[in-house]
Amino acid sequence: MEKVFALHGKEDYVLPHKTVLRWGDLDSESTLGRINSMPGHIGGEFGACGIKWISSAPNNPFKHNLPRATGIVILNDPETLLPIAIMDGTLISAMRTGANSGVVAKHLAKKDAKVLGLVGAGVQNRTQLLAIYHSVPSLERVKITDLDPVRAQSFVDQMKEIIPLPIEVVKNADDAVRGSDIFITATVTKKPIVQPEWVENGSLYIHVGSHECEFDVIHRSNKIIVDDWEELKHRGVETISIMYKNQEFDETNLYAELGEIVTGKKAGRENDSEKIYFNSCGMGIQDIAMAKVIYEKALKDNRGEWLSLWEQPAFM
Repeated sequence: MEKVFALHGKEDYVLPHKTVLRWGDLDSESTLGRINSMPGHIGGEFGACGIKWISSAPNNPFKHNLPRATGIVILNDPETLLPIAIMDGTLISAMRTGANSGVVAKHLAKKDAKVLGLVGAGVQNRTQLLAIYHSVPSLERVKITDLDPVRAQSFVDQMKEIIPLPIEVVKNADDAVRGSDIFITATVTKKPIVQPEWVENGSLYIHVGSHECEFDVIHRSNKIIVDDWEELKHRGVETISIMYKNQEFDETNLYAELGEIVTGKKAGRENDSEKIYFNSCGMGIQDIAMAKVIYEKALKDNRGEWLSLWEQPAFM
């Protein structure tokens, strides 16, 4: 993902706006869900193009014992443009979003960050924890909270088998945020959770969900960084996007896109007292890059199943 952000910073990509299929307005997504269509082309060592088609049904885990998000990725040959692979996109999406935050923490967290706070005990914060643990070697302690304490405890029971750090359930988001060097919100909340009074100097806030913080959390940040500003404005559901639409955020106050920091065009964290806010919309080029790596490994290991779209084209 760091290589993807570097290519994004060098503008070696094609990224049409994601298309959203929904059954209602923006607010309906938190209950009825939506399906995102995310095409893209990524250059560099990947040289890949394709699309991710991914749904989000918030009630799935509770009503149907199914994942909230499920998707597929289709890769196309960049020369002939024929489809060359179809693969599951659910795990790819979850892992690349976690890895995204790993890159963020590498460049924007304090060098001696010790405490991670997580709000939301779903799949996404599992991959967030994996990535932060990988990219922040100084990490010593993890806090997790969820509206469902049983779900939060299940998170702890599962992740303590993978992550050799103390992981504790705390009673609310306030406890998860206060005292954390890095904190992450990954929820499907309808109303903002994080309040500005909770956010301490030197912290890094990684905002993964939609409208998860009050406006003043962003206003009081020393640096505001995103993955792709045009995509965030187009998507329109994240806090910073809502602020922009309501003319409560001037885009000149945006410090950087992450690719500018990865490529060294702009500095990342410059001192241990900065409050840094990061928000991502998610980019199809991330999924396409990861899918290309998996595709090449599958070819090398002779994994997967070959499918014939046709023996002989009907028309040419």
